[in-house]
Amino acid sequence: MNVSHRRYHIITFGCQMNKADSERMAGILDNLGMTYTDDPNQADLVLYNTCSIRDNAEQKVYSYLGRQAKRKQTEPELTLVVAGCVAQQEGEQLLRRVPELDLVMGPQHANRLDQLLEQVWAGSQVVATESLHIMEDITKPRRESTVSAWVNIIYGCNERCSYCVVPNVRGVEQSRTPEAIYGEMTVLAQQGFKEVTLLGQNIDAYGRDLPGTTPSGRHLHTLTDLLYHVHDIEGIDRLRFATSHPRYFTERLIQACQELPKVCEHFHIPFQSGDNEILKAMKRGYTREKYLQIIEKIRRYMPDAAISADVIVGFPGETEAQFENTLQLIEEVGFDLLNTAAYSPRPGTPAAFWDNQLSEEVKGDRLQRLNHLVSTQAMERSQRYLGRVEEVLVEGENLKSPGQVMGRTRGNRLTFFQGEIGELLGKKVPVKITEARAFSLTGEALSLVTA
Repeated sequence: MNVSHRRYHIITFGCQMNKADSERMAGILDNLGMTYTDDPNQADLVLYNTCSIRDNAEQKVYSYLGRQAKRKQTEPELTLVVAGCVAQQEGEQLLRRVPELDLVMGPQHANRLDQLLEQVWAGSQVVATESLHIMEDITKPRRESTVSAWVNIIYGCNERCSYCVVPNVRGVEQSRTPEAIYGEMTVLAQQGFKEVTLLGQNIDAYGRDLPGTTPSGRHLHTLTDLLYHVHDIEGIDRLRFATSHPRYFTERLIQACQELPKVCEHFHIPFQSGDNEILKAMKRGYTREKYLQIIEKIRRYMPDAAISADVIVGFPGETEAQFENTLQLIEEVGFDLLNTAAYSPRPGTPAAFWDNQLSEEVKGDRLQRLNHLVSTQAMERSQRYLGRVEEVLVEGENLKSPGQVMGRTRGNRLTFFQGEIGELLGKKVPVKITEARAFSLTGEALSLVTA
């Protein structure tokens, strides 16, 4: 089928892994000769890359999909695709619910989008959710940014947290080789990218499935070793990684982050609950004390490091006292940012079937109290930037304020200042911070601009 004059639109829900997958799938569609449109109603192919971590995200997918399914009734040439975690979770049930769909494909099949579309355009309705080994992707992602890029280093997750659907929808852990990662990052540097975020659902587990051990008995390939391996790629100025798991977060990794100047002083380490009984019920594999020890070590090596995390309230059986333990941990740590959520039962997870579920009223109340603390703490943490000069990597324009550009500090704090994007895009600019809000900063650029 000749698709060279056809247009596509991708709508992405959820995490950075999904955003990275969408970029890869957009690259495949570009390679087929299709062109991107920002209007889904003008697209010949509409792809929803879905998230099933929370029920509200899942329901939003069905709402969006219903509009395009109705459109297809009068435009039968429209191709409708659901990819990602909801696709993996629901499989053929999606076709029964939305028979207008052409393709349902799980995350492990993102690299095969072109092959699956060939079957669709030959007249088949396709469901691709079987588990498979993820082959090295040779396509070029269509990057949303020209400055910062995501690079997947490990797919899947072997953890079995009692509330989490990720292992069911993203499969077992599969690490890419250091050589493949180095090669992708080298190409990114040649294309002018300045910052790379290494991605994994459980990034600290990187290398456990790769062969080889050291004389001391540890895995030959770890996230720490990978950071050393890719650090000196010329042209890449900043390195980040996410998401970390406290069970595998080591002091050796912290030391590497302190020693390697390109690695930014920002750590995203979800703790999920501040109560040991809830953590045990969640099957997280660590205690409150273990988590606080990790934070203490980070602060010992990098006192000003920014720390962000994820937290869930209203887990089945959570008492008011256990919720208070979570609030106390947050106060003790001093987070720069927290992603908060009320517990949402997910299909196929053990906790969804427990009979000690909390009411929506209790969960909503606790989430509201949590968010108030988070905002207050973020504002307090922001104040330390006032009057300081921060290195800001410029990523784009501030669309809400003409004449301003936006970028991020090494601690991942969004920062705005006056400047010309044509001169500053991709540059590291020293900015004196003049205004601090809970989740962003404003400042004045100094005369010196670094490459």
